Amino acid sequence: MSESPYLPIYHLTRGEQVESVHFGAIAVVDIDGKLVASFGDPYGSTFLRSTAKPFQALPFIEMGGADYFNLTPKEIALLCSSHSGTDEHVSVVEGIQEKVGISEANLMCGTHPPIHRETAEAMRQRGEAPTSNRDNCSGKHTGMLAHARMRSTPLENYLDFEHPVQLSILLTFAEMCEMSPENVGLGIDGCSAPNFSVPFYNAAWGWARLADPQGLPSERAAACRRITDAIMSHPQMVAGPERFDTLIMQVGKKRIVVKGGAEGYQGMALMPGAMGENSPALGIALKVSDGDGRGRARPAVCIEVLRQLGALSGDDLKALENFGPTGDVINRRVIVVGEKRPAFTLMELEG
Repeated sequence: MSESPYLPIYHLTRGEQVESVHFGAIAVVDIDGKLVASFGDPYGSTFLRSTAKPFQALPFIEMGGADYFNLTPKEIALLCSSHSGTDEHVSVVEGIQEKVGISEANLMCGTHPPIHRETAEAMRQRGEAPTSNRDNCSGKHTGMLAHARMRSTPLENYLDFEHPVQLSILLTFAEMCEMSPENVGLGIDGCSAPNFSVPFYNAAWGWARLADPQGLPSERAAACRRITDAIMSHPQMVAGPERFDTLIMQVGKKRIVVKGGAEGYQGMALMPGAMGENSPALGIALKVSDGDGRGRARPAVCIEVLRQLGALSGDDLKALENFGPTGDVINRRVIVVGEKRPAFTLMELEG
């Protein structure tokens, strides 16, 4: 068995003693493929899960899909989303489907209750069962169906690994990450779409290129810019109320683009100039290895990575303080009994 790529990354204490430990790994890469900083093994591989969504939308946008169906930036952002299932999200999904000439019945993402608690409660009170458009992946699936419709390929098997849409997505993703498609690990995501496993280093390189696509073919570079601008302009579409991805992009004001995935994965990129005039774009890929099911470690680790890189101001950190990087452990009587805190220092490489 190979050695784990993960090291202790986040601590919870009780009193002065560390009680619980999350492990993780991080890679920070520039557009030339230089590993700028890391923690753990940056060449360890795992699945990106929903962090892959901007790349899954990329070939559709590159082939002219947004113009073909007259999609707005808000709608493009939703194609890349893990949305909260609010009424607004559903309305935007339905609008895309109407433009494409498909319906909710074509989606193969499955169903789950809305992530947004107030929406879920309102539906419960109405006796309304969740349907596929409430699924957090309905935007991605609608985009894949639009891609299939535009190319006059079958809709009924759009998730098959050998479907032209999925082959285009795999090739585009591999090229963005500077890999051959044969070396990308394949699996099936929670929503039944194909998903990809690559080293953190390669995923971070892909995110850097997404943020600054200079040197890429002109059509792809334009598509990358269109996607990142849409995501940063409409962060409420990408996640939803009170969720980390939405808030950090609102705080970042078009300096930071992010997309989280299941099981503790996160992709981020600092846009050119985000850390001052002429600062380079940087891609970041990280994972909390236990999946961070309670959501307490990954946002805090992301904030600490950006803090250590010098990408967040004091005001930014204040606006994000509910997510970390540190926090109190509070018991049922609202007594502070310990602390949540990062346990890593990025290893920055020289030269």
